[in-house]
Amino acid sequence: MLEQRNLILAIALSVAIIVGFEMIGPKPAPTPEQMAQQQTGVATNMSPSADGSGVPIVNNAAPGSVPAPGNVPAPGGTGAQGAIANAVRADVIANSPRITFDNGRVFGSISLTGGRIDDLTLTGYRETVDPESAQIVLLSPAGTAKPYYADFGWTTGPGIKIKTPTPQTVWQSDKRTLSGNATATLSWNNGEGLIFKRMITLDDDFMFTVRDVVENKTGEAVSLYPYGLVSRTGLPQTTGFYILHEGALGVFDETLKEVDYEDMQEEGKIQVASTGGWIGITDKYWLAALVPDQKAKINASFGHSISNNQEKFQIDYLHGAHSVDARSSTEVVNHFFAGAKEVHVLDSYETKYAVKRFDLAVDFGWFYFLTKPFFYAIDWFYKLLGNFGLAILALTVCVRIVFYPLANKSFKAMGAMKRLQPEMTKLRERYGDDKAKLNQEMMALYKKEKANPMAGCLPIALQIPVFFSLYKVLFVSIEMRHAPFYGWISDLSAADPTSLVNLFGLIPWTPPEFIPALGVWPIIMGITMFLQQKLNPQPADPIQAKIFMFLPFVFTFMLSTFPAGLVIYWSWNNTLSMAQQYIIMKRAGVKPGGKAVSK
Repeated sequence: MLEQRNLILAIALSVAIIVGFEMIGPKPAPTPEQMAQQQTGVATNMSPSADGSGVPIVNNAAPGSVPAPGNVPAPGGTGAQGAIANAVRADVIANSPRITFDNGRVFGSISLTGGRIDDLTLTGYRETVDPESAQIVLLSPAGTAKPYYADFGWTTGPGIKIKTPTPQTVWQSDKRTLSGNATATLSWNNGEGLIFKRMITLDDDFMFTVRDVVENKTGEAVSLYPYGLVSRTGLPQTTGFYILHEGALGVFDETLKEVDYEDMQEEGKIQVASTGGWIGITDKYWLAALVPDQKAKINASFGHSISNNQEKFQIDYLHGAHSVDARSSTEVVNHFFAGAKEVHVLDSYETKYAVKRFDLAVDFGWFYFLTKPFFYAIDWFYKLLGNFGLAILALTVCVRIVFYPLANKSFKAMGAMKRLQPEMTKLRERYGDDKAKLNQEMMALYKKEKANPMAGCLPIALQIPVFFSLYKVLFVSIEMRHAPFYGWISDLSAADPTSLVNLFGLIPWTPPEFIPALGVWPIIMGITMFLQQKLNPQPADPIQAKIFMFLPFVFTFMLSTFPAGLVIYWSWNNTLSMAQQYIIMKRAGVKPGGKAVSK
């Protein structure tokens, strides 16, 4: 019957919201604390140079054209740094000449050996909610257990014997400390008439500006190809959720391209040509990305190789040839982002450097048109109220207001269905053995009373994209990471830490992971869902009635592992729905509980 289809559809829509999330994420998923230090570094196998000097080979290309990408220096595989593999990170840093930096948001150093940005720690982020836990280390130099760094430079065409800086080149610097938006100038003379300079500036957040200059003191023109790369060794631990991309990504000609670590392992090298854009490696909350001149034509590549039994990942881009006339110079300006994927910071760089879609470093997903506005709304309420939990509650009220006309119409239809229940019971008793006739009579009754049996599904259907979008905001936004609510909720992006099994902490015992936690907020959500069902038309079929009665318990168990912020949203949304539904049904002359009020 149509009524039964309505009930089944309501169940399917409800369960689909939760079961879908359960299926796309493995259990148990790593906690944010386990994800906090996914630092590794990279190198790639490179073709040897023609003269054996280590200078990489690129294809011949006319000036201004883009040669085949990927032939950029192999980072960290040889030399003194490679010989101290897996050494203590602090010792590696201490044993090499460096320029230190600290802008209040990040601190670390730049190695004068190779001129690499390879040591960076985030000041304001910790591994756990404990304020005394270790700070997040994002970049580490070659020679450590998990190298992860950025490198820039120049390379030549095949058969061209020009000495260019290598990973072992020791640069001279005019500064030992980089602070206050100052610029450190590195220089190296190749002894053959070419002087290479590298000017590095760090802004107030997470962006380095790298200006590479070549001065040609010889009597002949030379042709060089500038490149940039980010190198990472080892396969990082990821969350393993289908809805979150972790790995390499970039925007090329305003089109987002995401490349998983598995894709890089299978393909070996993936190449993309573009004008401007950006390319990087992303974790859940952290990003290392290269931003070339937005007017330059580049060949970008995502690469993977295995060296010394270590997996090595590299993203890079190669510019077209720069012809440097005799007694002249050329320069290329690159940018390197290394830090937290804070939405407002990414947006500011998109505007400042005209880099298109830089905000897509945050995986807002298919519902971007909802997810990002939701983030902005929550962030605005946070600045107003001072708490992300309160901001979520305020956003829920706004969502209810926006959907009020549709929900109002739906609840009125549900009230009408409740009012018709006595008549529907009589029809079942009269035509119970004649399904066709029963359906015909019930359709006539619906038409006469202007009742829509499908209207009850509308509120649930509307919640699906809203629920998913809010879930994405809580899951991917670093602003929600370790954001507290009140009481026992110290992290809205993590599950409620309490458990019914140990009487919410009264019993000094931590339940194993396979036992559902059943925290306080999931239980509150289950209660609100149960009470809301009491306001809805009760199924005449006793089997259907039992199924609906059981749903709140199912949802309570399923949502117990979801972010506390999402469960708080659902509980508050149920409460607002009940209040709205109660008022509408009273006005419609329907008594909550399913019986019509006599008039």
